[in-house]
Amino acid sequence: MIQTLFGSTEEQPSFLQKMKEAVTRTRESLSERIEDVVGFRKEINRETLDDLEATLIGADLGSTTTATILEALREKVDRKQIGDVAELKRVLKQELLAILTSADKRPVAKVDGEPEVILVVGVNGTGKTTSIGKLAHVLRSQGKTVLLGAADTFRAAAIEQLEVWGDRTGVEVIKNKPGGDPSAVLFDALQAAKARKTDYVIVDTAGRLHTKSNLMDELAKMRRTAQRFIPSAPHETLLVMDATTGQNGLQQARLFTQSAGVTGIVLTKLDGTAKGGIVVAISKELGLPVRYVGVGEKVGDLLPFNAEDFVNSLFD
Repeated sequence: MIQTLFGSTEEQPSFLQKMKEAVTRTRESLSERIEDVVGFRKEINRETLDDLEATLIGADLGSTTTATILEALREKVDRKQIGDVAELKRVLKQELLAILTSADKRPVAKVDGEPEVILVVGVNGTGKTTSIGKLAHVLRSQGKTVLLGAADTFRAAAIEQLEVWGDRTGVEVIKNKPGGDPSAVLFDALQAAKARKTDYVIVDTAGRLHTKSNLMDELAKMRRTAQRFIPSAPHETLLVMDATTGQNGLQQARLFTQSAGVTGIVLTKLDGTAKGGIVVAISKELGLPVRYVGVGEKVGDLLPFNAEDFVNSLFD
């Protein structure tokens, strides 16, 4: 039994339990098909791994990541180091975890005595504004103080949605009129945060298409505005991605990373896809850590990403 943020006491599932539930469809498509492949071949050899390739790509690891993993597996098979399905899964887990932990070594910039500034980017429809509200809940549950900046001023609905999340999580939202200057919202939010010694400022940015150069110009202006207050800001730029978009989302992330200085990923709707392997593809192909994953619709369904829990959930 644990105390919730809002005071009620109830039984809460663990992070690992939530992760297992979220990747159920991916686990079924990956782990069970591995057993089918091995069962058909009777022995584990290069032909078995050729059959395994389609399974890994089907889980949305992508061709590049799959090729890297299969190369490592083939070396062990040639040395007779993989004799049964249990050993194959163990080595596969080892390879997946190595990719995820390698990307996770990118540290989050920390500051002393200043608000930590997080810009959140991503195209509309990925769950960007909802993820910001849930992230505020995560930080508040850790005892941190948070301010939200409604800098997606081009959509009145985005401002209204963020206000709903502010009410739900007990966090103030700094806003301007629809169509106003996003950097002015950021300016006001940082001014308020510094005066109140707030721990975190999370800023919702415009979710227009990543091909629009004016969006990137706008983000550059926001960075300059942040640095007037705090030279090291922004400390994190999180890209919100929809897990159900798979490889298309990965291409979108690649363009954002090149243009917007993305430092980490928030992956939403992980519970709605059988292609959870996109988590590994992001880490391998972009070299970016997944910071949080969305595993449901509730306020507490944004989880700080744990690579070991994720990999174990795919097989156990």
